[in-house]
Amino acid sequence: MDGSPAFRSTEHIRAVDALATAMVELRKSPLPAPLGDRARLILLDLLGVTLAGARTGEMVELRKKWDSEPGSTYPIGGSTGTTIETAAELDAIASCCLELDEGNKYAAGHPAAHVLPAAIAAARLASTPISGRAFLTAVVAGYEVAARFGWALTRHSAWHTHGHWGATGAATAAASIRGADANEVAAAIDSSSALIQVAPWAVVLDGNFSRNLWIGGAARAGVTAARLARSGVVHNSGTIEHTLGALVGTLDTSRLTEDLGERWLTLEGYTKQHASCSYTHAAVDAVQSMRADAEWSAADIEHVRVRTHSLAEPLFRRHPSNRLGAMFSLPFVVAAAFVSDAIDVDSLDPRGSGFSTAESFSARVDVASSSELDALLPERRAAEVTIEFRDGTTLSATAPNPLGDIDHFPMDYSAVRAKIARLVGESDTAVIEDIVDSLGDTEDVAALLRALPIR
Repeated sequence: MDGSPAFRSTEHIRAVDALATAMVELRKSPLPAPLGDRARLILLDLLGVTLAGARTGEMVELRKKWDSEPGSTYPIGGSTGTTIETAAELDAIASCCLELDEGNKYAAGHPAAHVLPAAIAAARLASTPISGRAFLTAVVAGYEVAARFGWALTRHSAWHTHGHWGATGAATAAASIRGADANEVAAAIDSSSALIQVAPWAVVLDGNFSRNLWIGGAARAGVTAARLARSGVVHNSGTIEHTLGALVGTLDTSRLTEDLGERWLTLEGYTKQHASCSYTHAAVDAVQSMRADAEWSAADIEHVRVRTHSLAEPLFRRHPSNRLGAMFSLPFVVAAAFVSDAIDVDSLDPRGSGFSTAESFSARVDVASSSELDALLPERRAAEVTIEFRDGTTLSATAPNPLGDIDHFPMDYSAVRAKIARLVGESDTAVIEDIVDSLGDTEDVAALLRALPIR
């Protein structure tokens, strides 16, 4: 094989090398306070959401039938020990199955859920104890790399956002925890892109639970890529040009290094208040603002019109039959917001009474995309909702971004803690909070994580 552009891209190789070098440099000093604080908020949110997901009926049944190899590692919320990597995969599945995990609008996806299971697995697999400082730095490095790949990637329309670019961040975190140098981190990032999941939007919209395994697959790819890199059998050869940059979409490599070290996408994530795809959240917020202290009820409504950005167009489908399909149906979620007080664990569960009520009301909901709202992306992911009442009057509300967005009432640590307490209860929230608060001082992350709630 020669070095022609047909086989390797100097542009892609250099960008990944620069990204890897910056992430290795991050280890040489204590994390800047804003990054450390953000990392702890991300961990509190994701560990709590993972426990909530682990308690859903779907995850309980999945663990029962998983037939995993016995071991001494427990998945979050599970009572049966298994191997480190199986526990990481089950945690990754649970982390995203409720659509409540932290995300990043510039990446158009969920960096943390891809990165944290890989980081935890790498810490548990390490031959010597991993300090909390090293662990937090690896998580930040992984998040930043994943977010920058999400930002740089323009996906082909058939691809969902899970399971592919996030593997780069999982590889960065796993390689960093293993003490990899810059060349090895670059090799891990590059190799991870050859191990990614196929992630069609159609699978999500059909409500196929397999979608929830894509993040687990990307985390596994990251751990595997770190092993490959440390063994010296792979190097940064420009693989991302042919995978993320061709099969999945196109890559603007300048974004991988733009303002690197000055701008941190890690600080620009959002936290979620509703158990549904983030593309539904601005519309839900608009509905809830109109419902607050309203004297009217859903029975008074003739019609509802929703305008939002075109990123949400895959969510315009109707008539979901399960939780996953419901979370990705904009008409259904908007309808649920009119007939339920919260879009939470119970409101989109097809076994609950509110599901059929929302399905019936959704016939009154029309949704459309707007080029005017597209022009606001990515800084604003806006939605407009107009209610037409049976008496001929109308009422409208606009949300410029979902609540919890970095630019629109972001949730601070106390707000995230309150969210987790609502999901899993006060006692388990206190346990998770104590683990997060202790990370900075521990010399053995794996030992500390044994306190995570199981049952």
